[in-house]
Amino acid sequence: MGKRSTFERIPRDFYPTPVEAVQPLLPHLPADFSFVEPCAGAGDLVRHLASPDRRCVWSFDIAPQSDDVAFFDAFEMRLFGWGPPDLIITNPPWDRRVLHPMISHFSAQRPTWLLFDADWMHTRQAAPFMPSLRKVVSVGRVKWIPDSKMTGKDNCAWYLFDQRSRGETTLIGRAVA
Repeated sequence: MGKRSTFERIPRDFYPTPVEAVQPLLPHLPADFSFVEPCAGAGDLVRHLASPDRRCVWSFDIAPQSDDVAFFDAFEMRLFGWGPPDLIITNPPWDRRVLHPMISHFSAQRPTWLLFDADWMHTRQAAPFMPSLRKVVSVGRVKWIPDSKMTGKDNCAWYLFDQRSRGETTLIGRAVA
């Protein structure tokens, strides 16, 4: 069920990423980079990001929703050595039993941008992950279900985690539209 509703959650938290949720992230990405999308679903996030300067080198999911997305378990992903990809970028499941291990697994390999609820950083459960949190970009409420008249009930944010880097965490407020 949803956090503050009686609606049943979609299995595996498959909520396609709308372009409006991606736009706040764009100014915080490098000018030219490659990335992996390990929770790609139907490939929406890849399509919103992909350009000649933003290359997805691998998109996969444990339950692919498109022929463009490979079947692969994100916890089996091992990105060794130098070279592509530069980043991991995904809209992961928000279930903490999955999300928290993903933060650790991904951010140990590459700088990792994850889209999930903004309230998370204000909870005790976030404390172990704060040393590797480099940046938070506020998104606000997201309309996850395209034909719905309503937005989600949680504010969202993009979180940049990188275990190989230490320093201050930068918070970027929501841009006024």
